[in-house]
Amino acid sequence: MAVRVLVAKPGLDGHDRGAKIVARTLRDAGFEVIYTGIRQRIEDIASIAVQEDVAVVGLSILSGAHLALTARTVEALRAADAADIAVVVGGTIPHADVPKLLSAGAAAVFPTGTPLDNLVRDIRALTGTSDPVTEESCASE
Repeated sequence: MAVRVLVAKPGLDGHDRGAKIVARTLRDAGFEVIYTGIRQRIEDIASIAVQEDVAVVGLSILSGAHLALTARTVEALRAADAADIAVVVGGTIPHADVPKLLSAGAAAVFPTGTPLDNLVRDIRALTGTSDPVTEESCASE
């Protein structure tokens, strides 16, 4: 059975090309991908993640609100008794914010320019199919 990944666009950001590319890349790598579409509420993302029994929630954030949206998503999953679902975040994220996002509960961070192979590798690692994710792998370009 394929590992299930939810790709979501939280907040008001309406640009979803990157999220769609990530969703397709993960699907082509053998993951089962659920894409929520744009402008999703954090509570809805957490609810969908639980309903769809995903292993990973991937947030695509270009708005600059990555710190708050990531922390809120992690908290919403905890509140839904789903703290075992890994949260990863990608988008327009300064490399200086990677440690802050990891401290807020993100399992991996993919700033703009992260090679898609790295994203696939790290999500495989999070789901137990390869090596562990490190802060260095999140920050690599």
